[in-house]
Amino acid sequence: MSTKKKVVLAYSGGLDTSFCAVYLTRELGLEVHTVIVNSGGFSAAELATIEARAYELGSSQHEVINVTTRFYQQCLRYLLFGNVLKNDTYPLSVSAERMFQALALAEYAREHQADYIAHGSTGAGNDQVRFDVAFAVIAPDTEIITPIRELKLSRQQEIDFLQQHGFEMSWEKAKYSINKGIWGTSVGGVETLTSHEALPESAYPSQLQRQDSERVEITFEKGEPVALNGETLDPVALIQQLNELGAAFAIGRDTHVGDTILGIKGRVGFEAPAPLVLIKAHHLLEKHTSTRWQLLHKDYIANWYGTLLHEAQYLDPVMRDMEAFLESSQQHVSGTVFVQLRPYRFELLGIESKYDMMQSKVATYGEENNAWDSRDAQGFIKIFGNQLKISASLNG
Repeated sequence: MSTKKKVVLAYSGGLDTSFCAVYLTRELGLEVHTVIVNSGGFSAAELATIEARAYELGSSQHEVINVTTRFYQQCLRYLLFGNVLKNDTYPLSVSAERMFQALALAEYAREHQADYIAHGSTGAGNDQVRFDVAFAVIAPDTEIITPIRELKLSRQQEIDFLQQHGFEMSWEKAKYSINKGIWGTSVGGVETLTSHEALPESAYPSQLQRQDSERVEITFEKGEPVALNGETLDPVALIQQLNELGAAFAIGRDTHVGDTILGIKGRVGFEAPAPLVLIKAHHLLEKHTSTRWQLLHKDYIANWYGTLLHEAQYLDPVMRDMEAFLESSQQHVSGTVFVQLRPYRFELLGIESKYDMMQSKVATYGEENNAWDSRDAQGFIKIFGNQLKISASLNG
């Protein structure tokens, strides 16, 4: 049995975490357990390649933790209920994903009684906050090690270190940094470090494959997607299928500009075909099936939910309170939404739902009503405008 102290390393197979694996083993003399948390962004072949590299770099134990279903059930469904798009643009692809990766790592470290838990974040981004907060709450007795942040290393210094220890792998820096998950793929590169340049077509992992169009039907039950084109699917499988379908049309691309947790501005490109189509389709169905007060109150609650999730506050009890409201608001959000997919865009055609309040027999907007007559309308308007008349009289 090893007498070395144990460290759990959040591992992705990239340069930063590869440096950490060797540094923790060779320089600190620790028993390294590499753990990769899959939230829907890795294929079986990619996971096998990452595992082989982990052992080559000195990992004593390598684990793959799949959290995709948990990620949907405990987070993504609420982002969908709330139609959450940060700054009306970004579906929180990475920020939501990182929180669940951090939670899984912390739980693994606690379960395996690790002495340390490590990650490869620098001191400049949001991820360091998400990791450290989750680790401190879930595994408070486990010390956190962050070699890249603590040593303030450049990419070249990491490469030099690995070469000095006999690892001659190709560490050519990719022109673009890609992070793929079930709720979207982020794309960072030289253009996103500016305020005026757009990412070129070639920067996106999914390229346009179809020049035609396709009509799809998405069925929701109490706010959750349950069928695609009439085929009943688990929500995770539905999201994955819709991602593939939308990616063929190069749908879901945009650039997000926002404030980081550390208070600086950040810019990142992304492609998220399924999230954007689902959020917009769900929102249209809600507009037909929810009351105006439900919609108005849900908007600000959903905005706070997305903001707190982005800023590493997922474990605060207020998030469970907001989730209860969001779920309650979905009782009548059931029906089918019709969407037309086209190159680079999509169009919402309409909905069908037994809860559609537009089909009420009480009244039809701009046409007729059966619930009141002309005198009722005149009286309502007179009273409705009364406060405006009082204010105007006082202000000349």
